[in-house]
This record gives sequence, C-alpha cells and structure tokens, in this order.
Amino acid sequence: MNPIFVPTCFLIVCVSAATVSLAAAQSTVASNAPPATGSIGLGFLVVDVVERNPELNFYRAEIAAAKGGRRTAEAWSNPELSIQAGSKRVRSGGLLQEGSAWAAGVRQTFEWPGRIGLRKAIANHQIRLAELGFAQFKAALAARTRTLAYGLFAAQEKAAAAGEVAWRFEQLRKVLVQRDPAGLTPLLETRIIEAAELTLKRKTSEALLMAQAAMLELNQLRSAPWTNALRLQSTQILFAAAPDQDVLIAAARTNNFEVLMRQVELEQQGFKVLLARKEGCPSLTVGPYFSQEKAGDREQQAGISLSLPLPLWNHNQGGVETEQARQAQAETSMYVTQRAVEREIIGHALAYKTKLAEMAQWHPDCVEEFRKAADLADRHYRLGAVPIATYVELQKQYLEAVQVLLDTRREALEAGQELQRLTGLDFGSVVVLEQKTEESK
Repeated sequence: MNPIFVPTCFLIVCVSAATVSLAAAQSTVASNAPPATGSIGLGFLVVDVVERNPELNFYRAEIAAAKGGRRTAEAWSNPELSIQAGSKRVRSGGLLQEGSAWAAGVRQTFEWPGRIGLRKAIANHQIRLAELGFAQFKAALAARTRTLAYGLFAAQEKAAAAGEVAWRFEQLRKVLVQRDPAGLTPLLETRIIEAAELTLKRKTSEALLMAQAAMLELNQLRSAPWTNALRLQSTQILFAAAPDQDVLIAAARTNNFEVLMRQVELEQQGFKVLLARKEGCPSLTVGPYFSQEKAGDREQQAGISLSLPLPLWNHNQGGVETEQARQAQAETSMYVTQRAVEREIIGHALAYKTKLAEMAQWHPDCVEEFRKAADLADRHYRLGAVPIATYVELQKQYLEAVQVLLDTRREALEAGQELQRLTGLDFGSVVVLEQKTEESK
C-alpha cells in the first residue's frame, strides 16, 4: 500500500481562541479568554511534555531508590567492637589480692561466598525494572500527547464545521421569519430550519467542550497553567503501511516494555532462589581479641576468635520453597503478558490496516468539495431551485463527512502509535511534517 499523505492543517488553538474564531460565523458563541500568543511545533510540544511532566519525578525517584538499594546490597556489614572491664580478686594461701581485668576485641562477619554477589545482581535487576518503567511512561506520554493534540484539532474542526452550518441555518431562519408565510409549507420549512439550527449549535458546544478537555489535559501534562493558550504550526501527517504481523510480534518479544519487564523479573527471581539456598549456609564471624588481668601477677592473652551458627535445625527450606513458587508465578506472568501483547498487536494492526485502506479511497479535496456543495445548496435554496429536504440533508451530510474523516484519521493515528509503542519499531506509521506559518517565523 502506498503511503497516504493526509494534508491536515494541524493548527491547534485553545478553546477560547477557537470560540473567538467561530464568533464571526455564530453570533451565539462567544469567549472572554485571552487568545493564543504564539505557535509551536508538534514535535516541540511532545518534547516539552516529556521533559516537564511532573509525574516523571516519581519514576526518577524510583530509579534513585533502586540505586540506593544496590549500594546497600554490595556493602559489607560493619565490624563489631567489644570491650569488657572489671576487677579481679585472687585468694591464695590466705592472702587476698585484687586488681583490674579488661578485654577488647574486634569482630567482622563474612557472608557465605556468593551472597553479596547475588544481592547485587537482584538490586541491578531492580534498577533495570525502574529504568524500563521510566522509558515506558515516557513513550506512553509522547503517544498520549500526539493523540490529545490531534483530538483538540479534530474537536475544533468539528466545531468550526458545525458552526458554519449553524450560521447558514440561522441566517436563513432570519430571512424566512421576516417574510409573511403564505400557507403551511413555508411555516413547516421554517420550523425545520429552526430545529436544525438548535441541533447544530448543540453539536458546536459539544465539540468546543471536547476541545477544552483536551487543552486542559495537555496543559496538565506539561505542568502549565490551565489558562495557557497554545497553537501548533501547520502540520502534515503521513501514514505509512505497517510491517507484517510476524515482524511486529517478533519485535515485541525483544522490544516491548511489558515483556522486557517480565523477563527481568523472571531473571531476578532466579537470583532470589539461589540467594535463598545460600541463606541456609552460615555466616562466619572472625576477629582478634586481647585481654589483660592484673591481680598480684599480670596475665595477658591475645588471639583470634571465630564463631558461626551450626545449621542443624534451619536450612531455610521454607524460604527456598517460597522463592521457587514466586519463580513459577513469574514464568506464568511472562507467558500471559506475551500472549496479551500479541493479541493487542494483531488487533491494532488490523485496525490500522483497515483505516489506511479506508483513507486510500478518499478524494484529496473531498472535504472542500462537500463544503462547496453545502454552500451551493444554500444559495440555490434561497432562489427556490433546491427543495428543503435536499438542502437540509446536504448540510447534515457535509457535517457528518467532516466528522467521519477526522475520526478515521484519529483512529489511524491511535492504532499506529499503539503499534509502535507495543513493538518498539519506528516504521514511520505517523510522520509529522511541520511547516512554519508566517506568524511563527
């Protein structure tokens, strides 16, 4: 399938600015918010959101906590200093002698060989999990930003089209009201025009509310005041064909964040099983000591002490069984995740292919032709050359066509981005070509 070049004026304006632009066409819609003061590119908006989103601090802190856990895992236990002091009394041959006695020693505990290395490996995998979570959130955040941006644009386009048609009905109604309706047919036609006007004004308001919701979420994602107004530079979107399903599934097994996280968790659990087995082996405590006693005679003693627990009753079998059970859970979780990811990939690939095939049948200027036909019907209805049924139906079909085209592009955009996120393949499903407007230069 040839790439489909969808020329879209991706000029995003906040709800207040969109309402002001519609005021010329619809006298009942007004706005008191300040207009946008500049335009930015969609790529810059995505970078701005990814850099300024406040939730990123949570994942950064998670990585820092995991690194702190690694420092703890590779650190030796502190040596222990023991000091004893007292007095000594010796009775010999009826004589009583007294003096001081004291002892000091330092003991260091040495882990069974391999324990520290296993704890460090577990901590390293925890860091890897935190980094994967951070990368996954950033990818999802970028995709959500593009979807919201296009959703804002689509809502404003729908509002503009609905406002245009509503304005036609409003102007026509004003003309018909000024005339003296002679007969039942003109009266009924006037009521049809009034009902259509009310319906279209409601659709305009609903589209503006959708645009407002998208703008609020965009400002929230980029940690900006909700009153901030922004608009994007003129943009063209290129949709390209997706690779075969086998290629997508193979890529997901090595690139998908969820699959990678389950793999890391499984590897980490394997180290935990080995560590649980080594926990049944004793730790060794070694250290020098020195003691001195002085009660008549002076006695001194120096040497090395060694102590270790005897593994007679507890070999940590319970801990080993627990970690082995969790390892089995990790294997099952990885299998289930792989199946779920494959199912999502196939679903999004079919949806993306279907939307591209649908858009391939569109005429490049179909929206403009629908708009011209609706305007032509408006002029000829005033001259009496077009019946009321044809006029109303053509206006509604123009509006529905605009909505269908925008929704299809949005669905293709969402499916393409989901495919790239799930597979980690940048196959150019959605390529944004930005063109600076004269105002932004």
